[in-house]
Amino acid sequence: MATDVVDLILADHRRFEELFRALRDRGSDRSTLLGELAALLIAHAEAEESEVYPALKRYKEVDDDEVDHGAEEHAEGHQALLALMEIPDTESEEWEGKLEELVEALNHHIDEEERTILNDAREQVAEERRAELGEKFLEIRQDRIDDDCGDLEYVRKVAHATADRID
Repeated sequence: MATDVVDLILADHRRFEELFRALRDRGSDRSTLLGELAALLIAHAEAEESEVYPALKRYKEVDDDEVDHGAEEHAEGHQALLALMEIPDTESEEWEGKLEELVEALNHHIDEEERTILNDAREQVAEERRAELGEKFLEIRQDRIDDDCGDLEYVRKVAHATADRID
């Protein structure tokens, strides 16, 4: 199994995109898909912020402002996720609108993170260090998933705790 943190983050990003497509399908089990998205999104963000982002900030070639901005965008994503999860009717226009707000926020973050932070990390951080970070990323991500981080109350707690990061 690959443990390069950049590859792992990119793989999660592609899974988010798959889940977005599935969530847009009115014939899918949107509640189940949303639960999967919520768990992966929260676990992914918390693993990045606890291990990956602080490590990358130690490299002068990696832009600290972009890393900080990435954390702000995580907070925005948490807010959008919570807003979607709080709408019980997955067939409603309101739910669909909130889904699009979440997709827009996350796609923006994914694009920026891939172009800036991850490109810099791949170029500036040694392969061995990226593998170490990948192992930590996977461990923390799995711990959060095991803690049921996709649960509405967990998401609510995270969204409220990170709300002050939003500009």
